[in-house]
Amino acid sequence: MNKRLILFIPLVLFFVLGFFFWQGLKLDPREMPSALIGKAFPSFTLNTVKDESAQITEQVLQGKVSLVNVWATWCVSCRQEHPELVRIARETGIPIFGLNYKDERGAALKWLDEYMDPYQFSLYDVDGRLGLDLGVYGAPETYIVDKQGIIRYRFVGVIDRQIWQQELLPEVKKWQ
Repeated sequence: MNKRLILFIPLVLFFVLGFFFWQGLKLDPREMPSALIGKAFPSFTLNTVKDESAQITEQVLQGKVSLVNVWATWCVSCRQEHPELVRIARETGIPIFGLNYKDERGAALKWLDEYMDPYQFSLYDVDGRLGLDLGVYGAPETYIVDKQGIIRYRFVGVIDRQIWQQELLPEVKKWQ
């Protein structure tokens, strides 16, 4: 092989890798598909942040359309979204269940006390198993669960008033 041709191999590899990187920058992380849309919420038995003796199962998600919000005290975006969740809980009456993801119980209790608690209760997923079953990429993520306990919608990212009104509320109304 010609020595000059060998010198161009790193340049060609650079451009190929650069092309793939550039394509990846165009992807919207909120458009990550979930294999669980249209399927039952994963089975679980967990206690809550506030009650270590509680034994909550997925059955609690049946009977009424609800939101399941994945949050953690280490999540900066969760802090940004939290006031909107408080407003939604107060003004709409739609049940919101928290999933405290890979967090410390003491920190979570302090957070809920300090920033108000919009949740019916918050499941304590210290090892992240339920999060893994849901396919959680990180916090915050919010799921809409219908009356039969079926996941109908997944939103990745911070919920603000505009996202609530334009994306999530129409989905909630669709399943009520």
